[in-house]
Amino acid sequence: MAQTHDHEIVSIYPFTDAEVDTMLNKSSECVLMWATKDGWPVGVTHAFVWHEGKIWITFAEHRHRAAAIKRDNRVSVNVSSCGYPLNIAADPSLPRGAITFKGYGEFKDDDATKKFFYTALSRKLNPDNKQGEEFFYNLLNSPLRTILIVTPVKKIMYNGATAGKHMAGTISESELGERLEGDVQRMNRARAAKGLPPR
Repeated sequence: MAQTHDHEIVSIYPFTDAEVDTMLNKSSECVLMWATKDGWPVGVTHAFVWHEGKIWITFAEHRHRAAAIKRDNRVSVNVSSCGYPLNIAADPSLPRGAITFKGYGEFKDDDATKKFFYTALSRKLNPDNKQGEEFFYNLLNSPLRTILIVTPVKKIMYNGATAGKHMAGTISESELGERLEGDVQRMNRARAAKGLPPR
């Protein structure tokens, strides 16, 4: 099959819902992004849990990000296959690439939520290590810690495996995703401004 890949068009490489679940359940870290009061975008790497379609993160309530997100709860979270732990990173069946979620953050501080989340995060980061799980749970269980739950409203996806097959000409056009607005209208406006033909 002839190579048809166009490096300017990337929205055609989405993940399936199953691949999204796999990446978020297997990846051990994410980058949480928010805006400061003066408009600066900032991001910090966190361990996280993916539960019921939401991203759960924790940090101390006195961090600047807590005040910033309470002021404006629009956030983004990036998860990458580079976050797979070393013991599974080489597994070829795992999804490759990255997803950025736009969403809204909500803080929870009740005891039931803390117990659920601290247990889930401790188990995720210490599989088959009960002693490590208990140590990490106790580390998390501090009075200043808060929990941020991000409800996604949009996904920006790049499926590296699909892109690789497309570049190699080993995938059919029917297996690709739909070109989104950025790769149709916006790209062609940019091309037209440079005197290039549309694609």
